Amino acid sequence: MRLLYAFLFSTSVLLTPVAGEVIARSGKGWLEEQQGQLVLHLKGSHYEMGRQHGELLRDHVQQNLNNLVNVKGETTLVDVGPLKLKPRAAIELIVTIQRDFVPEWYFEELRGLAEGAELPEKDVQVANFIPELFHCSGFAIMNSATKDGTLYHGRVLDYAIDWGLQDHAVVIVSEPDGGIPFVNISYAGFIGCVTGMNANHISIGEMGGAGLGHWHGMPMAVLMREALQTCSTLDEVLDLYRATPRTCQYFYVVADGNTNRAVGMEASWDRMDVIHTGEKHERLPIPVTDCALLSAGSRYEEL
Repeated sequence: MRLLYAFLFSTSVLLTPVAGEVIARSGKGWLEEQQGQLVLHLKGSHYEMGRQHGELLRDHVQQNLNNLVNVKGETTLVDVGPLKLKPRAAIELIVTIQRDFVPEWYFEELRGLAEGAELPEKDVQVANFIPELFHCSGFAIMNSATKDGTLYHGRVLDYAIDWGLQDHAVVIVSEPDGGIPFVNISYAGFIGCVTGMNANHISIGEMGGAGLGHWHGMPMAVLMREALQTCSTLDEVLDLYRATPRTCQYFYVVADGNTNRAVGMEASWDRMDVIHTGEKHERLPIPVTDCALLSAGSRYEEL
């Protein structure tokens, strides 16, 4: 079984706080539990948010990253072109290649996370580049495809459950200094984004494709987070992706709740193709009216 967790956003709803049981506080941040789900609130500079993350979720971060880096990272093999490498070795290579394409704020937040969680900074870096190796699914429906025309953005994180990420799932509400507040559906110890929505009703999810080895660009999870904390419209997201050096082939579903628009997008190192709702595309089995749906194999038909 590969399904880890799934979320459904209504992008017409603001990121309104809901009261939960506060578990702990650190600086401007705090950790609470809502209906059994951990919700982490981060606020301040990127270093401060990383530090809050590490301190408030220290046990979860240590357990999760130890499994990712020292257990799975040393015992599992992944395909990197013609080679089979341990994930840690593969990711350390990726980090070296991508270092110049990653904004400094990202490494500042990783440094804060490492210090707050009392972990080696290199281990934290390795764990945060793991999404470069996995795949997902997503869709957005609106107008005639929903009962009241509301835009809904669905997201399925198709990671293997034997990696244990579901045991450390957390909803992260971030308020970065000078940036747009956003929600990141994540796991303890991960500061990038593979699923999220910001306060300006922009939501985004991804699905991995081909092109393994084309890593001379900004990592997918960093670029997605950059979009959430800086973009207020769907067009701004598309402009950001066009202007940024990208890596391997990824497919995205991006939705804008303010305009009830959504697109599918293929963005790789050398190509960017935007697929509008209901539009036929050579890579997709069938178009669906008022729907942007990206997935692979039988998952497309099931969704």
